[in-house]
Amino acid sequence: MLWLGLAFLSATLLGFYDVFKKQSLKENAVIPVLFLNTLFSSLIFLPFILFSLKEGSPLDGSIFYVPTAGWEVHKYVVLKSLIVLSSWTFGYFGMKHLPLTIVGPINATRPVMVLLGALLVFGERLNLWQWTGVILAIISFFMLSHSGRKEGIDFKHDKWIYFVVLASLLGAVSGLYDKYLMASATEGGLGLDRMVVQAWYNIYQFFMMGIVMILLWYPQRKTTTPFHWHWCIILISIFLSAADFVYFYSLSLDGAMISIVSMIRRGSVIVSFLCGAMFFHEKNLKSKIVDLLLVLLGMLFLYIGSTCPT
Repeated sequence: MLWLGLAFLSATLLGFYDVFKKQSLKENAVIPVLFLNTLFSSLIFLPFILFSLKEGSPLDGSIFYVPTAGWEVHKYVVLKSLIVLSSWTFGYFGMKHLPLTIVGPINATRPVMVLLGALLVFGERLNLWQWTGVILAIISFFMLSHSGRKEGIDFKHDKWIYFVVLASLLGAVSGLYDKYLMASATEGGLGLDRMVVQAWYNIYQFFMMGIVMILLWYPQRKTTTPFHWHWCIILISIFLSAADFVYFYSLSLDGAMISIVSMIRRGSVIVSFLCGAMFFHEKNLKSKIVDLLLVLLGMLFLYIGSTCPT
């Protein structure tokens, strides 16, 4: 199944996205980094929008073509932008103050939230293999809280943990909303073009973050953490845009299940965990690797359940 392979590719790209994000936020101001992320992501997709406007565009009929759409479509994309930007804001602050080997596994539990929504909203059903994968992901979260205590991180009282959990919850809402936006009308969705959604939600996020920069960060810039430029900021946008492009494309394919795609994308924790160990020299890796192995095992059960549903 092509949509399944694309989900794994998106997971790999997301892993590197988390690594570059962590490096960019190191002793850096969060709001400007997030603003620049939205700026560079917009610049990546703006040429596709402009070239698609030309009559007889070379993009016409390709996977990069962005159809023209009215407010009846764009209003849904604006809401998508608000949800994603809210998730990113909480996630960036949490990422800055917590080890990558803690944040990654927490984010890996996001599909459990998506699963519940998919069951309720879209009527998706999981088989025994897939349910086993979900249960393993839930167990890994509780084990991770034990590993965090060894680093002085109390999951019950650390506000940055709540920031990451809230970011994951909003990310789950975004995943369900994506399915609603791009699923066909016969499947209970709106059937929107995926390039319209991805290209324009980046543009709207740029303007939203511009307002935040002007009204909230700029007046207080001298009393908060100073901003410094890092080349990894550009890589954040490149890898995120690529990961989302593959993700949206997978959801547009027939038979794609948002609960499975979302779970597989959380396999990005493999890349971020390894980089956290090798480049950021994070602690308590022996106990955390057990959590990681549970996540990996959960991914394996989901894959088996998707390819051999019986």
